[in-house]
Amino acid sequence: MLDDTDRRLLRLLQADPASAVPDLARAVDATPARVTRRLDRLRDTGVLKGSQIVIDWASLGFSVSVSLRITLDKTVARAFDEFTAAARKVPEVIEIQTFLGRVDVRLSLIARDLPDYQRIYREDILTLPHIADIEALMTIARVKRDEVLPL
Repeated sequence: MLDDTDRRLLRLLQADPASAVPDLARAVDATPARVTRRLDRLRDTGVLKGSQIVIDWASLGFSVSVSLRITLDKTVARAFDEFTAAARKVPEVIEIQTFLGRVDVRLSLIARDLPDYQRIYREDILTLPHIADIEALMTIARVKRDEVLPL
């Protein structure tokens, strides 16, 4: 599906998503028109899903990061749907993942400090529907966070 030029373009975009088409064209030894067509094809096929700005939440004063592992009451038919719909409404929840196994859902949330986390936990998290069990894991250090693919 991808040829060497596509892979080179993707590597370049991973390193610098704001790269201009003429710069990409020079780097892959192609014309800007050819690079534009390739990028359009990569978008059309869903390989490229757009670009995004990544905000460093810690620099904005969010110093606490917590991962909540949640087991839901599976006797309720729509427990997953109702839980995730409610969890999406909590602004401090920055990621929701679902799993097969003992843990059903993992929420990643951020807070300004421990009292802020305690408020979020008591007022927002514990009021989410269908929670059977919950385990909180506070992040001490982020060792690696990388979405760069080995292309």
